[in-house]
Amino acid sequence: MAVVQELIRAEQDNSLSFGNYELTTKSKVSDFEHEGDLYKVKTFQEITKLERNGMFVYESVPGTAVHNFKASDRVVSFCVEAKEDAQITLELEAEKEYKIFIDDINVGKMKTNLGGKLPLSVELGDKEKATVKIEKL
Repeated sequence: MAVVQELIRAEQDNSLSFGNYELTTKSKVSDFEHEGDLYKVKTFQEITKLERNGMFVYESVPGTAVHNFKASDRVVSFCVEAKEDAQITLELEAEKEYKIFIDDINVGKMKTNLGGKLPLSVELGDKEKATVKIEKL
């Protein structure tokens, strides 16, 4: 895998790939249309953010590259790539419980806050990427 040079793109399976953690200056793409929604991505070494129709979807610190991002009302899945461990925040349904899998390992359950934010850490260690899946209980 590699960073997303065009900052955001639609994949053949209708998922999205976005982010470039190699950039030293902030870059963004606005009004990227995908399946009737407008997406905006901001990315560089320190942070990667994704918004859909003006609403928060994803944020990572430091910046990441996200491949095959899919979100439904029950499951969010993606592969994340970075130079180091990443703190990721997702916007999900408020005050609901979710089961989190990283590289197909169940790492536990978390409940979103009143705003629907779900924070998680992805420890990459000596690997450069990890698969993440979040399932609503």
